Amino acid sequence: MRVVVADDAVLIREGLVRLLEEFGCEVLAAVGNGTELVSAVAELRPDVSVVDVRMPPTFTDEGLRAAVAARQKVPGAPILILSQYVEVSYADDLLADARGGVGYLLKDRVVDVEEFLDGLRRVAAGGTVFDPQVVAQLMVRRRRDDPLGSLTPREREVLALMAEGRSNPAISRELVVTEGAVEKHIRGIFVKLNLYADDTDQHRRVLAVLAYLRS
Repeated sequence: MRVVVADDAVLIREGLVRLLEEFGCEVLAAVGNGTELVSAVAELRPDVSVVDVRMPPTFTDEGLRAAVAARQKVPGAPILILSQYVEVSYADDLLADARGGVGYLLKDRVVDVEEFLDGLRRVAAGGTVFDPQVVAQLMVRRRRDDPLGSLTPREREVLALMAEGRSNPAISRELVVTEGAVEKHIRGIFVKLNLYADDTDQHRRVLAVLAYLRS
């Protein structure tokens, strides 16, 4: 495998280089910041890049942002994030194009070298490899960001029928409930989606349907 390594910590970066070379990989470049990573991926077209999350200048999420930028320049460029930290701010963007070839492993949870190399090979081959802790954080974020996450199953059913253009009487017939129950569910939907009574009910209904369609 032809590999690019991106980590601002010199000892870790050099350690990764030696480890990869020991196991037969060709390290094309070892860089210490996101800008250099994007340039290396664009110029060298490695089979896979190993990227830390926190790099200069702010040491927050530069590695993830650079990984996303690298895949924009080289669509589908395989990237394995290897970090001490779970940072999901741009992890969804890595998955957004559905091309595969992405992974996110936590340094402290990689129990042996072969596990790391196996993950690296899978990402290079176009697969995905995510630490369970990263997956859990992604799911928490998606639930938190989902505007429909607080709706009950029945409220979701009502909203789905609203999106089909059904009237309240039609919804009550479909769900075999009273029109009063439908109205109660719709009021609950409006409250949970922060659609307040100073708008007309028809306007709130449209906004609720738009939220459903976006979700």
